[in-house]
Amino acid sequence: MPIMSKKYRNLQMPLFVEKDEDDFYVVECPLFEGCYSQGKTLDEALKNIREVIQLILEEKKSREILKFYHPQEFSLHSITL
Repeated sequence: MPIMSKKYRNLQMPLFVEKDEDDFYVVECPLFEGCYSQGKTLDEALKNIREVIQLILEEKKSREILKFYHPQEFSLHSITL
């Protein structure tokens, strides 16, 4: 597993979490294209997405995205159709 740079420690990242039909938790970080992971438990899925994000942050393009990411608020809403 890559070592997380001190620069990115304690950085809060937005995540979407869903439980699929097979009872796996699927996690997506919408900041980065193709940044998905899963786990049988929520803890496992979150551990896995941390590893994926660490790998993605090895790419310069991904680090550039974080330079401009300064949300004032982040929320998720759903509606019933």
